[in-house]
Amino acid sequence: MWKRFMVIFAAMSISFSYLYMRLYNIATNTEYKNTAVSQGRYVLTVNKTYGTIYDKNMIPLNNNSYKYIAAVNPTENGISYIKKYTLEKEENYDKMLYELPFLCNVSEGCKDTSDIKVFKVTDRIPDYQTAVHLIGYTRDNVGVSGIEYSFDYILRNECIVEKAVFDIDANGSVLEGSEIKYENENNGKFGVITTIDKDIQMICETAGRNIEKGAIIVMTPDGEICAMASFPTFDVNNLEKSLDDENRPFINRALLGYNVGSVFKLVTAAAAIEEGTDIDFVYECTGSTDVNGQIFRCHKLSGHGELNMAEAMKESCNTYFIELSKELNNSEFIAMAEKFGFGEKIYLANGITSHSGNLQNKTDLEIPAEKANMSFGQGKLTATPLQIAKMTAIIANGGFCPQISVIKGTIENESISYKTKSETKRVIDFDTSYKLRKFMEYSVDNDVSNARPSNTTAAGKTSTAQTGIYDEDGNEILQAWFTGYFPSDNPKYIVTVFVENGKTGNASAAPVFKQIAENITILENEQIAERIY
Repeated sequence: MWKRFMVIFAAMSISFSYLYMRLYNIATNTEYKNTAVSQGRYVLTVNKTYGTIYDKNMIPLNNNSYKYIAAVNPTENGISYIKKYTLEKEENYDKMLYELPFLCNVSEGCKDTSDIKVFKVTDRIPDYQTAVHLIGYTRDNVGVSGIEYSFDYILRNECIVEKAVFDIDANGSVLEGSEIKYENENNGKFGVITTIDKDIQMICETAGRNIEKGAIIVMTPDGEICAMASFPTFDVNNLEKSLDDENRPFINRALLGYNVGSVFKLVTAAAAIEEGTDIDFVYECTGSTDVNGQIFRCHKLSGHGELNMAEAMKESCNTYFIELSKELNNSEFIAMAEKFGFGEKIYLANGITSHSGNLQNKTDLEIPAEKANMSFGQGKLTATPLQIAKMTAIIANGGFCPQISVIKGTIENESISYKTKSETKRVIDFDTSYKLRKFMEYSVDNDVSNARPSNTTAAGKTSTAQTGIYDEDGNEILQAWFTGYFPSDNPKYIVTVFVENGKTGNASAAPVFKQIAENITILENEQIAERIY
């Protein structure tokens, strides 16, 4: 019996000795120490900030607003205080019962206490998203449209993670007197740089606020898009609201093809000039003309009388350009339109491409009536606002065709990679572009034009395109355009305004151009004054 007791005692002594040595090793080993510390932490992810979309001046177009999130230690005092500021009281009620630290959105007045730490964090989607059609939106953190879709692989490849850390005991309770700590991971810049100028974008969105359906584009003569606005817009924070809207707000109308009308007369004039027709070519408009038995009427039924090319452009005389087109070789006429970009898609980024529109072909022009239609921008011809802006840029750019772009570069791991631009190519003679510019200046610099700005000079062309579609009251739906540039002597900005179902180009689109030109000029003068002083 005694011997058995001694054996058991010896075995227990050895076991306790081993256990003691094991505990000692655990207590003194750094690896185990770190494990104990990590197990004594309760970590909440406060916010994740994904890649930013910037304007040309590195001003964020998203990730540019803030919200307040509180990390709460659910003590009696903590709960009592946070109830006053939480923005989702019902959603947070259950969190308060679990007795575990939690996060909640709070109003700006909420302050830090011993049980609460308030974080001011980036809100990716503001209450109002500028350039919403271009920026696009996400679903379940995946890009669905716009740049969010095109550059999803960059924008969501990395993110800045902000955390709230609580020290807890073995029972999971927050240690009394411990601070709520802040940690973050990957605090660098990454995202996409656009050619958009945020100030100009906002000017366009303000100027177009009364456009029910339409688009505005502003670009530089070298093809960089400063603003692209489509109307109506949609709310990124409430997409469901726009799903059943009959005006289809998700469509980017800047990239959609529409009936063109009289702005195309600039192409007809360019083709005539380059084929050798003198700008003093005179035609007497009587209000209508017969083309192989089909009567084409001018918008001025009484007729304009005798007109040269500049006067016909100013008066937007349809019959003059029908007569002018008779002088044109069909193949050369089509080729000129193609040089200006008609019938060709414009690629901006993956998933952001303008429609090609529709351009008559050589066979179409063998029909005299179809050639007559094309001469003043009607018939089968359609084009996008972006294509019309490109056409205008070629004229303002001395006959050179720019590469149209909206992406300037990308940022990855703090390193900026700028997109390479291709060289511009000449598509019309300088002399031709000069004459077209003079026509456009003449069209704006008069008391009749609603496009003439008060603080700068401008040039442009109106258009009121027929669609052949009628509303329930029997009125034909018209597409109103104005495209132009300013200042007229040294073009810095191309502006194209399109109003779907407008009145006339001069009534619906030209005043919007005027407002944009005036406000951009004011903006530039203010920026110059800031640099001086």
